[in-house]
Amino acid sequence: MTISQELAFLDATAQAALVRQKEVKPLELVDAAIERIERLNPELNAVILPMYEQARQAAEGDLPDGPFRGVPFLLKDIGASYGGARQTSGTAFAADFVPDHDSELVVRQKRAGLIILGKTNTPELGILPTCESRFLGPCRNPWNTEHSTGGSSGGSAAAVASGMVPLAHANDGGGSIRIPASCCGLFGLKPTRARNPLGPDLGDMMGGFVAEHCVSRSVRDSAALLDATAGPDVGDPYWAPPQRRPYLEEVVSDPGRLRIAVTTRAPIDAEVDKDCVEAVQDVAKLCQDLGHLVEEATVEVDGPMVNASFVTVFASGGTGAFIRDLAMATGRTPTEEQFEPLTWALYEMSEGIKAADYLLAVGYLQQVSRSVARFMLDYDVWLTPTLSKPPVPLGWLDSPPANPMLALARAGEYVPFTPSCNFTGQPAMSVPLVWNAEGLPIGTQFIGRFGDEATLFRLAGQLEQARPWADKRPLVSA
Repeated sequence: MTISQELAFLDATAQAALVRQKEVKPLELVDAAIERIERLNPELNAVILPMYEQARQAAEGDLPDGPFRGVPFLLKDIGASYGGARQTSGTAFAADFVPDHDSELVVRQKRAGLIILGKTNTPELGILPTCESRFLGPCRNPWNTEHSTGGSSGGSAAAVASGMVPLAHANDGGGSIRIPASCCGLFGLKPTRARNPLGPDLGDMMGGFVAEHCVSRSVRDSAALLDATAGPDVGDPYWAPPQRRPYLEEVVSDPGRLRIAVTTRAPIDAEVDKDCVEAVQDVAKLCQDLGHLVEEATVEVDGPMVNASFVTVFASGGTGAFIRDLAMATGRTPTEEQFEPLTWALYEMSEGIKAADYLLAVGYLQQVSRSVARFMLDYDVWLTPTLSKPPVPLGWLDSPPANPMLALARAGEYVPFTPSCNFTGQPAMSVPLVWNAEGLPIGTQFIGRFGDEATLFRLAGQLEQARPWADKRPLVSA
């Protein structure tokens, strides 16, 4: 077995320990990860921009003495800027855009000692819950290469699941950390709104929908990275409630007897596959066996109104504003042929949305958020499916050019459970506890109270001990 294979499925915490103990050099970790990327990426198309030269220079330089000193890492090609490296956001319109500075999140990731090896695949502007953009090409699921990785952080998830790197950057505006975590058998936590910074370029995005973090194989890696990156940046418009102690300590702490609400009924009109229903039922039983109080409960909402309000914010605050921002950054004028049909349809939709309509949509979602917050007064955690289906085949979200919005409707049916936490701002995690008969991972989602990642990490640590997933390997694997 080569050193690359020996290191492939050690988590980031274990790899950093090898560096601290001088059993391996950062450059050895970097070269081993590059070897795995070069070997696996032709089949998966997870990494779309290698940054090997910068990575090797960093590995041989004076690395910060952070918790992940010397550990290889990948950035999603949207959201987090790396000065001097191309950032396309999955669209040909920004094919040549190169930011001249690091985002604050990347500054903190580097300060933690992480070494960035490249950028990962994402759908155009992060819109769809699959990575199949016309510009970057499809990213394939390591568990079955005919299936989707989920999105929009699917490239990062494929890279981590296959063993290229132990953890990778991801962000989440409607489920984009939790969806690929579910599809690729990883742990994925979306933090509380404003837990991680979006600056200096953004104060928030889509009225606070977007959160930054990572996908990882172990719970402790996610906790330790959030410890390293969390906290307000100068000038942030709002802050998340301060954490009481390091999240890494929470992972090994007893969660106590939690009161857990459970539902498998989608908040909108969407059929939930029996594999996803049975996964939640199985995990609910596991939680009961661990001593938690589990009962069926849900929040009744006006599904069509929630969906319409979410799409209004998503189209205008996301797609429309995103394209205008890219136009200013690149000095280019957007035209229809430069974008995929769905992207352009959402852009045109955004042009017809009035400011008052946007504010009314935000206001309605804030009303729903208050209903959810009141519901959570009676529960510590809320358990749901992450997705309504197992990982779908590549092409499942395609739509005819004459009706591009069909893809958005199908996406809504596929991911009915994740978007609510983006407009409520609550933390939520997808945990890889179940695989179906076809060998595909089925994540289950746990939602916490606003500001309470601590309870989620305590529960996740307990679940990881009770039903470990670290030894599971996909078909395409290092």
